[in-house]
Amino acid sequence: MEYDFAAGEILLINKPLDWTSFDVVKKVRNTIRVKKVGHAGTLDPLASGLLILCTGKYTKRIDEIQGQEKEYTGTIRLGEITPSYDQETEVTETKDISHITEESVKAAAAEFVGTIEQVPPIYSAVQVNGKRAYDLARQGKSAELKPRTITIKAFNVTAMEGAEVQFRVICSKGTYIRSLAHDLGQNLGCGAHLSSLVRTRIGDYLLKDALTIEDIQEIRKKQIAADESNS
Repeated sequence: MEYDFAAGEILLINKPLDWTSFDVVKKVRNTIRVKKVGHAGTLDPLASGLLILCTGKYTKRIDEIQGQEKEYTGTIRLGEITPSYDQETEVTETKDISHITEESVKAAAAEFVGTIEQVPPIYSAVQVNGKRAYDLARQGKSAELKPRTITIKAFNVTAMEGAEVQFRVICSKGTYIRSLAHDLGQNLGCGAHLSSLVRTRIGDYLLKDALTIEDIQEIRKKQIAADESNS
C-alpha cells in the first residue's frame, strides 16, 4: 500500500501501553515528517489498542471519527478502590468480595446498559474552572465534576476469576471506562477499579487492522529509500 502522509491519511495505530496519545502523535509526526497530524480520541496511558491518527487533509475528519461508537475489552478488579479509578494511583481502600458471584456481577453490569448519567473521574482532562481536573487531583484539591449523558450499548461480563472480571463494552463518545468500573464496584458494594483496557474498535475501524509504531517507521524508511533511488 502506498501512503501519502502529507496529502492525508487515516492511520490506525495500536497504541503501546504507558504511552500517552500525544506521545504517539509526536512519534509519528517526527517519523513521517508531516506537521499536520492529530488523533481522533484520547486513550489513557494505561490503556492500549486502537488510536486513530489523521494527517494532512484528513485532520478535518477528526471530530467525525471520534464521535463514533467505541468498543473495549479489559479487566476490572473488584474489592480495591483507587482515586484514579485505575492503576495510576495506589489502592486506598479494600473490601470483602467473598459474597460476590459472576451472576451478581453480570446483573449489576446490565443495570448500566442504556442512556445513563456518568460522572468523569477526577483524574481526567475535564476542565474545572479553567483547570484540568487531574492537575487539581494531583495537588490534593477536590473538584465537583458534572455528570454527562452517555450511552452504553453493551456491558458484557465475559469471564471472572477471583477478583478479576473480564468484560466487553460498546459505548458512545465521552464514556469513561474507568468510571464505569468504579460505578460497577459501587453498585456491588465492594468497590472496584479498572486494571486493564484495550480499545478494539472505533466505528468501522478495527484494532486488528492497526499498524504498530515500528510499522510506520518501516514504511517511512522504504519511502526514503525509494526517493533516493529515484533521484
